[in-house]
Amino acid sequence: MTALLEVEDLRVAYGKIEAVKGISFKVDAGEVVTLIGTNGAGKTTTLRTLSGLLKPAGGQIKFNGKSLKKVPAHEIVSQGLAHSPEGRHIFPRMTIEDNLRLGAFLRNDKAGIEKDIQRAYDLFPILGERRKQAAGTLSGGEQQMLAMGRALMSQPQLLMLDEPSMGLSPIMMQKIMATIAELKSQGTTILLVEQNAQAALSLADHGHVMEVGNIVLSGSGQDLLHDESVRKAYLGED
Repeated sequence: MTALLEVEDLRVAYGKIEAVKGISFKVDAGEVVTLIGTNGAGKTTTLRTLSGLLKPAGGQIKFNGKSLKKVPAHEIVSQGLAHSPEGRHIFPRMTIEDNLRLGAFLRNDKAGIEKDIQRAYDLFPILGERRKQAAGTLSGGEQQMLAMGRALMSQPQLLMLDEPSMGLSPIMMQKIMATIAELKSQGTTILLVEQNAQAALSLADHGHVMEVGNIVLSGSGQDLLHDESVRKAYLGED
């Protein structure tokens, strides 16, 4: 069976500096796959390249068996790959509901859009309660919920989440991770970049540890969670 996403020998450079140095991995439909590693490992660069925001210096990216190498970012979204970026990037002066509607800008099925807006409110009830508020009035965690809800509005086959728990309180982080678990139970395929390695690996079917642009270790989420070197480097254990 062909993987939903196949990344082979991907290289990405900023000028002469190679940030991603020939990584390969795949994501099958219905899986949660996580990339973990320290700042500067190349995780965010990888997601930005998959979504068309950066151009690869080499390698292959295939989605549903088709190359994404020369496909512009907006067409990548229309093919079913959505990206909830690091830093959220919501539109603060627009209402919560208008932010969600922007996530459906490629769609014209009005009934389906309304259904998916309601789904976002079911996933994140606080957004429904405040739907007419300016998005900039939300807390950091609530803005993260909005960014995830907006990405889901494109009806993605694969949802990429970049650092969804960054800067959040422990309680809000637990809410975000519980939502990711719920999306997984609903069959959503997710590629997760997350600095909280324990939370990410606990959710993931497969994980890859990145260091300075390379994948240095791969395995099931549970295997990596119990790997001694991972526990020392990323879980703060001796």
